[in-house]
Order: sequence, then structure tokens, then C-alpha cells
Amino acid sequence: MTGGLLGALAGLVAQLRNVGIPVSPTEHIDAAAALRHTPVADRAAVKVALAATLVKNAEHLRTFSTIFDLYFADRQRDAVDGDTTDQAGGPVDGLAGAGAGPGGGVLAQLTDQELSELLRQALRDNDSTLLRAIAGLLVDRHAGIEPGRRVAGTYYLYRALQAVNLPAVLGKLREELGGAQPSVAGRIRGLDADARVEAFRAEVEQEIRARLVADRGVDDVARTLRTPLPEDIDFLNATRADTAAIREVLKPLARKLATRLARKRRAHRSAPLDFRQTMRRAMSTGGTPVDLAYRRPHPSRPELVVLADISGSVATFASFTLQLVYALRSEFARVRTFAFVDGLEEVTSLLEKADDLLEVTRALNRGTSAVWIYGRSDYGHALTVFRRRYLDQVHRRTTVLVLGDARSNFLSPRDESLAAVAERARAVYWLNPERRELWNEGDSIIDRYGRHCTGVYECRNVRQLRAFVENLDG
Repeated sequence: MTGGLLGALAGLVAQLRNVGIPVSPTEHIDAAAALRHTPVADRAAVKVALAATLVKNAEHLRTFSTIFDLYFADRQRDAVDGDTTDQAGGPVDGLAGAGAGPGGGVLAQLTDQELSELLRQALRDNDSTLLRAIAGLLVDRHAGIEPGRRVAGTYYLYRALQAVNLPAVLGKLREELGGAQPSVAGRIRGLDADARVEAFRAEVEQEIRARLVADRGVDDVARTLRTPLPEDIDFLNATRADTAAIREVLKPLARKLATRLARKRRAHRSAPLDFRQTMRRAMSTGGTPVDLAYRRPHPSRPELVVLADISGSVATFASFTLQLVYALRSEFARVRTFAFVDGLEEVTSLLEKADDLLEVTRALNRGTSAVWIYGRSDYGHALTVFRRRYLDQVHRRTTVLVLGDARSNFLSPRDESLAAVAERARAVYWLNPERRELWNEGDSIIDRYGRHCTGVYECRNVRQLRAFVENLDG
């Protein structure tokens, strides 16, 4: 095994630890040993071997894959030279020099519109060689990579893909493959089209990273590359792929938290003495009650009322939080949910039937009181409506959970309504998806509401959401 390969492995392990993926020294040694039995020329085999030895949680595979592509890139030479080769290592006829600038090949002579059409055809035919050539040309022509600039390349990716209008390409591809049909076969073809376009996007992203590595070195690029674990992704900035990853994290998390909450609730309640069982045990000690038996505690479960702002970007945060809350509803005597923008609507029954908040939002937009007049967040009016209609249903076993950024669009806060709810409730918690540094700036009035709350928490990601839920019944 070459020293370069061991160095790449050491860099990979160090970066995995930096982003929060635990890798022990023993696992590092196991990974090195696995490479001795892996054909190092087969990049896919190397990736599988390292994933098997270094990654213990399936939720971390996406982050591992991104970092692996940096330290075991197979295209750094291509990124520097700009040449396009086939699988045998030779130039592809008609495409050679496609990324070498104007006049460097057939592709370089195409307009962006013609390139977009060629991309659709290559995606339809699943032509990996042509797709790689197109990715290289897009990066050459539109990414505008600045040598020496310490960036992760996200903006370069946006500029490169904007030129071919990838959503439009996807729409045409789905139609051509029959992905728009309502049948099961049609949905499968649609998913296949989505996967092909996403693979091309990853191809362009990898091309950009390879060029950044060639310019600045792998360690420097790794330090600027944002590769958070799914539990650390900000709700407000989550991409479509991030959203799917977060949902996968929430499924097992809900089961773990439900078990933990039940155990914690029982532990906080002193159990009464079980006299009959104690006396039975005393028979083995001559009638002396040495080993006391206690009845298993069955503490009363609290009721939970959730008020969720579903406007704009905070709807994503509300969706994930409600998904977790409803997975935990067995730990509460009752869960009632109210959605609001500038009005208020109870959506308890809708959430019990729907899979996610998007379906609930569509139902609300068909005409309910959640959207009142402006269609912009009006916390004051929403809280006032809740106070007027539902205050008498709040009592000492009720925990109220408010989800939102407390940005009132400079409308009246009417925080006296929240104060009235807090007087009757067991506790009022406010979860804010914005960074704490942004609180009370602009139209944010979180402090006005915070004075009436049992606690106000920054809740930007799954890790912070989990920490809150773990202490919810404390």
C-alpha cells in the first residue's frame, strides 16, 4: 500500500472527525487493513470498504460520501488538463478538448440552449461519457472559478447549472420517459428521471470540487466544504436532498425519544409500597421485610397543545417538529395542533390523516381561517384568536408549544394573549428556528413573547430539537 493512499485515508479520517462522525483509532486501523484486501484501482470498491469500516450510522453515509470524493477523487488530472477520456483512458471522438475553451471541441461550439437539449438526450440515453463531458464544459463556461479563493463551491455549482435550466430539463425528461403518468409504472419512471438528473448535478459538483482540489489542495478544500451531518443541517436552509435526509433521521429518533420520555416520567414519580408483594418476599427471610417491593408508577401524562406558524420558510421547521411530536403522541394524554399565518385553524384531524405538513398546507390554502387577510405572519392576531376560542380548554396539565420565528411584520404583538395562556397552562415553550444572534432584529419580537414563556429555545436543527424533547417532560 502506497504512502499516498495512507495519507489520503488519514486526511479522510481527520475530516470525518471534524464534522462529528466518530472514528476510533481501531476503526482507522481496520480501514487501512481493509484497503490491503481491496483493489485500489477500483474506486467504488475502496469506497464500500472504507464505509464499512468507518461509518456506523446509515444517516452519516451521505456526509461520508462527500468527504470521500475529496480525498479519493479520481479526476484531479482531468480537472487540470481539461481533457475528456473514455473508460479505457483514451480521448472520446468528437469531444476531445471540450473543456479546454472556445474551439476546443464539438461541445464547445454549442450554444447553451443546444447544450441543454443535448443534456436531455444524454440523460435519456444514460450516456455517462457524454454527461461527464457536458459537466466539464458547463464548469468551464459558466462556473467562473476564481483561483485561490477559499470557498466551498456552492455558488459555482449554482452558476454552472443555471445555464442549462435543470428543472426544465427534468420536466422534459419526465415527460419523455413517461414519468408524468399516474400509474405505478409512470411514478417509477418519474423517480428514475429524478435520479438521473440528481446524478448529473452530483457530476457537476464533483467536477467543481476536483478543480478546487487541484487549485488549493484537498485539506484546504475540506476545511471550507460544508458537510454537516443530517442532525446538524439548519431547517431554514435545507435543500430537497437535506429534507429527505432529515426525515430519515427523525424516524428512529422518535422511537428512542418515546422510550426515554416514558422511562423518565416513571422515574420522576415516587412509587407506593406494594405491601402484599413485600410480605411474600419476607417469607424467605423469616418474615422480616428486607426486600421492599414497590408498585410500578403510572404517572398522569400531560396534554400538549402546539401552535405552529406555517408561513414561508419556517414551514419546513414546523413540518419536522410536528412530525416528531406526532410520532411521540402516545406519551401525551392528548395532542392538539393549531396552524396559523395571520389567522388560526385547528389541524389536529388533518395531521392524523396526512403524511406531512405540505398536505395540510394545501388543505388550508383551499380556504380556512389559518389565512385571514394578509397571508403574512401575524402572531398577535393568531394568539388573540386562540385565547378567545380555546383558553378555557387550557389547564394545569397542558403544555403549550409555539413554533415560529416571532417575526410579526411590524404588526401589533398582543402579547397579553400569550400571557393569559401562560397563566392557565402547566408550561409554555417557544421554539425559534433562527440563530439566536438574529433574535430581536428587524421585525423579530421574540423577547416580547419570551417574558411570558417557561422557556425560549433556539431550534435550528434535529440535534437541538432532540435536546429539547428529551427535557420536555422534566
